[in-house]
Amino acid sequence: MRARRAVLALLLAATASTVTAASPASAASTTFTAVADTYVQNDTAGTNYGTATQVVVDNSPVRRTLLRFSVTGVSGAVTSARLRLHTISGNSGSPNGGTYAAMSNTTWSETGTTWSNQPAVDGATLGSIGSVSASGWYEVDVTPAVTGNGTFSFGGSSADSDGAYFDTRESGANGPQLVVTTAATEPQPVDDPVFVGAGDIADSGSGDSATATLLDGIDGTVFTTGDNVYDSGTAAEFTSYYAPTWGRHRARTYPTPGNHDYVTSGASGYYDYFGTRAGPSGRGYYSYDLGNWHIVALNSNISMTATSAQTQWLRADLAASTKPCTLAYWHHPLFTSGSNHAPSTSTRPLYQALYDYNADVVVWGHNHQYERFAPMNPSGALDTARGLRTWVAGMGGASHYSFGTIQANSEARNSSTHGVLKFTLHTSGYDWQFVPVAGQSYTDSGTGTCH
Repeated sequence: MRARRAVLALLLAATASTVTAASPASAASTTFTAVADTYVQNDTAGTNYGTATQVVVDNSPVRRTLLRFSVTGVSGAVTSARLRLHTISGNSGSPNGGTYAAMSNTTWSETGTTWSNQPAVDGATLGSIGSVSASGWYEVDVTPAVTGNGTFSFGGSSADSDGAYFDTRESGANGPQLVVTTAATEPQPVDDPVFVGAGDIADSGSGDSATATLLDGIDGTVFTTGDNVYDSGTAAEFTSYYAPTWGRHRARTYPTPGNHDYVTSGASGYYDYFGTRAGPSGRGYYSYDLGNWHIVALNSNISMTATSAQTQWLRADLAASTKPCTLAYWHHPLFTSGSNHAPSTSTRPLYQALYDYNADVVVWGHNHQYERFAPMNPSGALDTARGLRTWVAGMGGASHYSFGTIQANSEARNSSTHGVLKFTLHTSGYDWQFVPVAGQSYTDSGTGTCH
């Protein structure tokens, strides 16, 4: 007997166009992966399926699929937006891949939504998928619903009792995608993007105030490499320490969490304070583009094994990027000479993925100091052809740590000066500069090229 597949009986009146199997996403478009996906089922009304590796559209039992995407970095008029879904490998086929509609609710919880509390699928019907078979990509034109940057939700259903199963973001590289294409515009002369930040930042001392003052005078995008507040990442600490200093730059900050942020269960203080700027709550890894650069923020406080959801997402994200240059950042360093924290070898699968896709720069925190390494491969050997140049930038405000045994390929170090690390991201290369706080003189600067 054929297995029943699954999700969403939307009784919407508008006529929907049927599409056939899709070709791979265009390299000229921007591909966004789902930030949340789940399904609900009428005969298990209290069950949440947010961590399942499949979503389903079906009519017996009734199963509805919910998808959410965050679109960032898009400029110009949107000329096309395509929702792409991949059928699971064990799917024996279905005559109906579902009908999909827009939703006004963009804050529903992936891990809390059930049939009983599901958000309404209250927008216009956008399109349908006809018959499907196993391990294929299928797409729906959702252009009317995607107007530019923002958060977009879609609901899917089927009127057929032989439903269809699709991979979720938890299943890896074949998770749901939103491919957004914008109209070509004449290039306008703009300054190369500036990317500036540090980690190990805010506590009851004064170092964070001094580095925040540096940010006041530097335009650009701000990053953090974790341990945003001390000691426990509580909401009260974010209010008392971070908000009055680096918090005045929150609107232009893309953070990553550190181990101190996770002292509070689930890093709830961190996710509540930064909101959507921190990526999906509880996940903490995401990406965006700056000029000719693809930027990836990762979470070294959750699983980073080669088969983990994060590493699989990273590989899919890097494969989809059309930018020639790539920079990544997270908290725990793979390479460091710091005496307080040894190298975090568990992060090597992230570094390996970046190396495999010819990334250029990685920045960390955790040890409260500044250190720059020559380009290295994942084993720590000098690699001037494909190696990533790396930094420990843990000088954001917390008291300094000392150095221990100096590791191979360490080229610059300081353990007494608070400051920020500033990158200027050019079309095919970058400049870096350690900017010290007032009254201090240590600096470090140079240039690099993209692979």
